[in-house]
This record gives sequence, structure tokens and C-alpha cells, in this order.
Amino acid sequence: MDYKPRPIDTSKITLSEDVLELTELLAKNTHEIWARQRLAERWHYGTQRDDERLEHPGLVAYEELPEVEKQYDRNTALETLKTIVSLGYTIEPPRRREQTNAVASDVNAVSESLKQPGALALGDLLAIWQAHDPSRWASSPEVYRLLGARLLKLGELLLAYDVVSEGLNPWPDDLRLRQLQALALTRLGATERANTLLRTLYDEEQRDEETVGMLARTHKDLWQQEGDPAERERQLQQSYKFYEEAYRLSGGYWTGINAATLALLSGRRDDARALAAEVRALCLAELRRVAETGGDRYWALATLGEAALVSEDWDEAARRYEEALTDGRRQLGELTSTRRNARLIIQYLDGDPAFVERLLPVPKVVVFDASDATQTNEPEWQVPAETEAAARQVIYERLEELGAGVGYTTMPTPYDAPFLEAMLAAGGEAHAVLPCGVNELFKTGDDDNGSDDGDDDHGGGDETQAGRAARYKSLLRRVTSFVEASEQNMTVGGMSDEYSRLLLHGLALIRAKQLDTELVLLKPQTRDAEGRPAPDASPVQDADALTKEAGAWTRDNETDAWTRARVELIDLGGIVSPRASDSSMGASLAREVPADAARGFNARMAALLFADAVHFSKLTEAQIPVFVQDFLGAVGSLVARFQPAPLLKNTWGDGLYLVFADVQAAGRFALDLSDLLNATDWTQRGLPADLNLRIALHAGPVYGCTDPVTEKDNFIGTHVSRAARLEPITPPGQVYASQAFAALAAAQRVADFTCDYVGQTPLAKKYGTFPTYHVRRQQAARV
Repeated sequence: MDYKPRPIDTSKITLSEDVLELTELLAKNTHEIWARQRLAERWHYGTQRDDERLEHPGLVAYEELPEVEKQYDRNTALETLKTIVSLGYTIEPPRRREQTNAVASDVNAVSESLKQPGALALGDLLAIWQAHDPSRWASSPEVYRLLGARLLKLGELLLAYDVVSEGLNPWPDDLRLRQLQALALTRLGATERANTLLRTLYDEEQRDEETVGMLARTHKDLWQQEGDPAERERQLQQSYKFYEEAYRLSGGYWTGINAATLALLSGRRDDARALAAEVRALCLAELRRVAETGGDRYWALATLGEAALVSEDWDEAARRYEEALTDGRRQLGELTSTRRNARLIIQYLDGDPAFVERLLPVPKVVVFDASDATQTNEPEWQVPAETEAAARQVIYERLEELGAGVGYTTMPTPYDAPFLEAMLAAGGEAHAVLPCGVNELFKTGDDDNGSDDGDDDHGGGDETQAGRAARYKSLLRRVTSFVEASEQNMTVGGMSDEYSRLLLHGLALIRAKQLDTELVLLKPQTRDAEGRPAPDASPVQDADALTKEAGAWTRDNETDAWTRARVELIDLGGIVSPRASDSSMGASLAREVPADAARGFNARMAALLFADAVHFSKLTEAQIPVFVQDFLGAVGSLVARFQPAPLLKNTWGDGLYLVFADVQAAGRFALDLSDLLNATDWTQRGLPADLNLRIALHAGPVYGCTDPVTEKDNFIGTHVSRAARLEPITPPGQVYASQAFAALAAAQRVADFTCDYVGQTPLAKKYGTFPTYHVRRQQAARV
């Protein structure tokens, strides 16, 4: 048979991002049509294909297919779309954002859309908020309640606080909005403010389970934060009192189990056991209801485990926690909360600390670092398309073996796409760090318009620049998150890669800390130019090298950033032989050049502080000299005595700009500055009582130079602009930081302060949104 397939040539077709979004939907639909036909023909599921018994392993939901099978359907869908375009047809995507904005003008329509579970993603919620008309929304508190609650569930705390605060302007007595405001403050770490708000509600005779339970939660947080023994005891007793009251009011098992746990921790063992027995009966009834009607069993099972721990029934606790883990293995937030309470009880009872790790293991965070998978000087090493599926399967099996639940990698590096796809196939979180913006990343030369000059045969199935760009963009739409380290490619020697890897390591450390789980560095076996394993490679050597690389920005700081990490090697050499790509996806990155030292320019990492005075514009002419002498004078005195001294200090009017060598110094100074200004009674100096600074921190690569106008040292670059954009939306008297600052602080293992995530914050001047962190002094954990 001399048949040669001749499909329509689609190699020159490039699809828009909007149209590419159809690929996954069509791939899933292709599988659904095939499965429906098979089932109609009386085929059924079997572990192996058997044509006689009509069994097929592919008769499962699309999400449960092996990644290689999904990719087959994706390729079919992608080629279908390209064929349609190549034949002269056009595909017009719906204007989703315009539709969202139109809906936002109708308050009732917005409310109805927010009531649909899972119907709107974070981007849709942000679009609704940015397009909303406050005068129209003021007609009903419901839309504020719904949007605020949805944002809180997604962990977008600052934005949720803004939403409910605006709703409280026309509806100051709305109970649900006041509860949501208190909840947002609690999660933001403003525990005392939340406690005051909830106590006010309580004194107004609002005694529902939500209000009283949340009040109890704030006292529990204050107990864990307090250093004075007498005050700690008072806060503990208050927490128990309110949890027990909330439980008696409602009969809800979540307040009941907290009352039982707090009774135990406050020395009331008999009360604790009695409450635990009541809660156990409630949870068993809940499980019976779920069995009949369906629903999530996780919290009922986890609460049964905690109730058993309170009663010191270790066997029952073990059984229930194992059942809960089966149901909630991927509910990482809930699992972490369960572990935290279990640890409190076990520590109080002098139990085995390994009990929690054994019964409630949290999936590991894996950093996949293939940046040195070869030891050649080639600009890029690309996994051949024909063997990528096999590499992905090997990575998938290794992730399952490691118990991975969260994965991080940088792009572009060898094996990055197979790793992210394998992580998604394993049902985990997949996160990517890019050195610059997506469009910037895939730029080619000035004379390159995305074409491959008509040569689509690269001897091994290499993709064109445009084709690989489209594929990577499609993948980035499916990952859990991706971070663009810089808005533009940093054309300074080595800064793009260095900054990206620091962010990668820091973000992974933050996530591992949040989940209280182990961090694993997964590295492909190092190979030489011929693809042979490097003779001296070992996990220990890799770990040592990583410690030196990621531990610090400066040579003076040898902080070990990986004391809790272990290194694992994965050998992909039997599948993938690295080879240089004819069309380097990282062409623009390969053109990085050193800064022009001869002209006084140099590149370095730096921490940037921007601040300005709130209500400065309202000062009278008579107050301005006092502001300069007393307010700015206090700031200047602090700068003068602070060590290490900033690399640069500058002011303009009420603005302050400081540059530090590292994040630790910048964070310490920012908190010292905040403490100084918050502790001063400015009314005694004739200044407004609410005079304060908004302090914002960022970190990244900058150019150092001599300003030709002032003839003084200066630092400039796009990252200076990022810091300036964050400052206007920082709450007065607080210190807020960018995600990059928080990540680099984690990579350096800074112990003086902590950075707590508070949400995606809309930036000033419509610059988009910004992952924002609240910087506060580190507090030792207490039990």
C-alpha cells in the first residue's frame, strides 16, 4: 500500500490567543463524542483494550485520561482550528470582557451571576468591580455581600475588604457586610480591629453562630500572638467562652469542635470530652445525610478525627483522619487547617508529634530546575516533540512517587512544558516563572515576523518560533498561575535568569511554608554535549550549588535558603537527548548584554522603598514648615542612624524614595519607620492626627548610574516604576510589599519580619492588578 497522508498545510497559520482558548474545550468534546459512540456500541471500561469483550481504558472522564491521550485530542482540535482558518474562514470569539462590563451595569444581573457556584473566575470578578457604578450598586447590599464573600473565598483579602467597606457606606447596619469586613480584617492579620468590630456586634445583641464564632476566633488568634502569660490566659478563656456560646446557640459542629479543643487547652478536660461526644454525634448524622443526598464529607470526617483526639481515642482519630485524607487530599487549605488544630491538641497531650505527619501528610512542593540540564554553551536545549510525551510520562510517574501536589518551574528551560503538563495531569497546582512578559518573551529578530522562512523540517519535529509561542501561551492559560519577573526583557548581563530563579525559589518556599510541607528540588541528571551523564553529578553537590546560588544576592550573605529542602535527580536521558534548537525560543534572551560600565552604568539587585504622606495636600501653609522640620525631620533622623545605610535616599515634597542592598534591610527600616510614625502624636506638633505614611516595598534588578542633571548616584529601571505603583494603594500606617519582595525575602530566609499575602490589589492609574503582601514583624509561634 503506497498511501501517503496529505493533510492541508497549516504550518503558516497562527491563531489568536482568544481562538486558542477553544483548543482544550474542543479536545474534551472530541473525547466526549468518541466515548458516547463507544458506549452506544456497548463498550465499557477495562484496564486493557479488549475488542472481544468490548473493554477500553479510555472510557473515563477527559480529566482522568493520561496526558499523552489528552495531547492527542488537543492536537486534533488545534489542527481543526488551523484548517478552518487556512480555508479562508474566520473565527470570531465572543467579547467576554465587554459582556462582563455590560452585566456589571445591571446590579441584579451581577447578583445572579455571583450566585452561580464557580461561574466566575478571579479575572471576571476584578472586571466586574472595576466596571461597577457605585451609585447604582448602592441600591442593594446583596451585590456587595456576594462579591465580598466570593473574593474572600478566593483569598483576595484586600479587594474583599474594599468591596464590603464601600457597601457599608450606604448600608452601615447590614449584618452580613459587617461580618465580612471583620472576617477580612481577621485574615489580613488586623486581629484587634476585627475583635473590636465583632465585639460591637455582640454588644448590639447579634448573637448568631457566625458573629459569635468569629469573635471567638479573634480571641484565639490574640491568645496565640500574646506574650504576657496573664493576658494569654485571659484570651484563651475568652475564646473558649465564645466558642461554647456559639455552639449552644446553633448546634453547629464547627463551633462545637472548636469549643471542645479550647476547653481542653484551657484545662477543662471533662467539659472537652463531653463536647467532643456531642460533636461526634452531630458529625455522624451529617455523614448519613451526605450519604443520602451527596456532598462533601471532608469537614465531618476531619472533625470526627479532632473530636477523637480531644477524647484521647488515638485509634479512632487515626481512622477518621485517614478517611478525611482520602476525601480531601487536594484540599490543601482545609488540610493545613486540620493539621494545625491536631498539632495543638497533640502537643498539649504530650502525644507523638509524628502522628500528624503520618496520618495527614500534605503533598510536597516540587521545584523543577532544568536550567543546567546540559553543560554546553548552546542558547537553548529543547525537548524533541516526538519524544516529549514519553518524557512527560516519566516526570508524571516521579511526581506521583514523590507525593507532589504543587510544582514550580521557570520558562523557558528544557522540559518545562512536560513538567507543567505532568503536574496538571497529577491533579496538582502548576506554577511558572517567566523572565519577562509573555509577548516580550517570544520576540524574535527585527526582520522576523514569526515566519520560519518556509522551512518546517528541522530534522526532529522542531516547532517554529510562532508555533512554540502559541503552544506555550496555551499552556500558560491552563497552569494555576504564572509570574512575569519583569515587564520587559532585562538587557543586562545574567539578570533575567538570576532574578527568575530567585523568584522561583522564593515563591516555592512561601507555598511550602503556607502548607507546612517539604520542599523538593527535582533536577534532571546533568549531561554533557553528547547527552552522557556527567560523571561527578550527585544530589549533594547539586544541593550545595543551589544553596550558594539561591541563598543570597550579595557575597556577604551566605544564608542557606534550602535547609528544609532535599534534592532528587531524574534521569530523562534514556528518552530525551538534548540538542540545540534551530529556532531558539529565547532568542531575545540570548541577546542579553552587560551593562555599559564604561559609561557609568551597572546592574544589580536592590530593594526599593517608596512612601508618601497621607493628607499632605490638606496641610495649611503654616503647617508645611512644621511638617518638614518635625515629620520629615523624624524620618531623616531614623535614616541617619539606621544600619546598614541605604544606597540611595531622596525626597520630593511629601514623597520618600530609598534604595537598599537587600530585602532584609529594607523591610526592617520600613517597619521601624512605620512604628515611629504610628507612635507619635502629631497633634502636639500642630499637625493632623491622621498624618501618616503609606510605605511600599519592591525588589528587583535596577541600573545604577550617575544622574547627569543632579550629578548624584541614582537607580533607575522598570522595577522602580513597579514600586511607585504599589505605594498609592497601600493603607496609611501600614507596610505593603510586592510578590517579588516577599519571594526574595523567603529565598533569603529573612527572620525579622513576615510577608502575608492579602490579595490581588488593583493598582493606581489602571496599571492592572498586583499580588500584594502585608509586611509585619515576625511573631514566634506559641501554644
